[in-house]
Amino acid sequence: MKTLFKQLRTYALESVLGPLFKLLEAMFELFVPLVVADIVDRGISSADGGAVVRGFGILIALGLIGIVCSITAQYFAAKASVGCATKLRHALYAHIEALSFSDLDRIGIPTLITRLTGDLNTVQSGLNLALRLLLRSPFVVFGAMIMAFTIDRRAALIFLAVIAILGAVVTVIMATSVPAYKKVQSELDALTGTTRENLSGARVIRAFRMESGEREKFASHSDTLYRRQLTAGRISALMNPLTFVILNVGIILLLRTSGIRVNAGVLTTGQTVALYNYMTQILVELVKFANLIISISKAVSCMKRVEEVLGTEPGMSFPSSAPAEIPDAPAVEFRGVSLRYGAGEESLTDMDFRIERGETVGVIGGTGSGKTSLIALIPRFYDATAGEVLVNGVDVRAYPADVLRGKIGYVLQRASLFHGTIRSNLSWGASDADEEGIDAALRDAQAKDVVASKEDGLDSAVEQGGRNFSGGQRQRLTIARALVRRPEILILDDSASALDFATDAALRKSLAALDYRPTTIIVSQRTSSIRHADKIVVLDDGRVAGIGRHEELLSSCPVYREIYESQYKKEA
Repeated sequence: MKTLFKQLRTYALESVLGPLFKLLEAMFELFVPLVVADIVDRGISSADGGAVVRGFGILIALGLIGIVCSITAQYFAAKASVGCATKLRHALYAHIEALSFSDLDRIGIPTLITRLTGDLNTVQSGLNLALRLLLRSPFVVFGAMIMAFTIDRRAALIFLAVIAILGAVVTVIMATSVPAYKKVQSELDALTGTTRENLSGARVIRAFRMESGEREKFASHSDTLYRRQLTAGRISALMNPLTFVILNVGIILLLRTSGIRVNAGVLTTGQTVALYNYMTQILVELVKFANLIISISKAVSCMKRVEEVLGTEPGMSFPSSAPAEIPDAPAVEFRGVSLRYGAGEESLTDMDFRIERGETVGVIGGTGSGKTSLIALIPRFYDATAGEVLVNGVDVRAYPADVLRGKIGYVLQRASLFHGTIRSNLSWGASDADEEGIDAALRDAQAKDVVASKEDGLDSAVEQGGRNFSGGQRQRLTIARALVRRPEILILDDSASALDFATDAALRKSLAALDYRPTTIIVSQRTSSIRHADKIVVLDDGRVAGIGRHEELLSSCPVYREIYESQYKKEA
């Protein structure tokens, strides 16, 4: 909860004024039974109409003042809770952005989405209620007890006993409900993950007719969530009936004791009415407090989950200043590099080769051979578990993130576009790119026809994920996005897999003719896409099986020859 209080310091004034105005409202509310008692004893009993009118006037004034205080308190509480939740959301999102890919893989995307949305909304709601009621309800309860002592001590002892019993009940229920709600949130994460997986893979599920199996899987998580919510709900549901039973028993005892003392002439009828009203106020406030405790229990559980993410130290740290590069050093160099994901086996072992500046290098290998893992080390998406990856003669760990990744144009294996327009997506490559630069990037990426086919050209809408474009169109636009920044190192991670052979050949030809001569690394399953590269790196089970040109590898590398011959026959 330290993080919450830290963010709440920004709204210290609102956090004080909100509860303060609620206490003022409660204070005026505590005077109401005394006014009612005066109306009964002086006005009604004595048939004094003036006293009754004056009493009603005071009640109306107290009510109006209470409403003003309540609205003011709600304003300050809402401002503090919404502002604090907004700051927490920004802090959490910024922290998630700072986490490495390894951290994201370990925590899980569905969990992060739940904590960034649902958990923080629960924290906001709980904080709002706490600022308004956490002090008000106890103040009214103990204030009513004190006011009861000023009227009659013997009757007030009943108040003391009722409050003590209710305090014990609330404490037990709170101690039981907090772990129960924590389990509910944990199962909600699992359900969110299953839902996200099913929706993103809907086409695959339907293609293999696995709808029934996935429905059963979803139903299993849903039933578990239902049972855990039911358990937590049953515990919370005990609060109201137990509260009402205890308080009604207290009211019965109070009326019996007060009635005897009225007959004895110790108490007046108005004082009895006042005691009853104070007991009713305690009933109302404890019901509110019981619901508040449940809401706070949920908020505390959710805040702990948020703090778990905020407390996760990023697996990577970046220096603040850029290092001095070596002019004659290779563009990229791998020195004895190995990579392991988590505690599993090594995905890459003893990678040792150089890529000179301006070279075009192809990377090929079977599925799972480590091609994507290898090139992910260059922009430092992952850190090598052994060895060094150097860019321009400097270890990638010595570069600030913006400097290192500013040198690289990376086209991912899965083409991803963002909601907006074609222009806004291309501007990700360089926000200051002019029309000429964008046009050149589209031409080199063979994507001019994609823009020309749209009525609004560069200002044509792009839906989330680019789902209003075909796979080939998305790939060409993401290549253009990388080319807009005119990178020193261009990495194409199997980014032409959806292109036909003619478009693929035209793309390779235009990349070879770029005037700024970037170092180009092409990852591909097709030998035809890399056969004209200056150098080809062949991977097999995370190891280098061969390095050389196309003709050399055909004669010296069995792995490459097998890949080539299988594709050559298919293409023939």
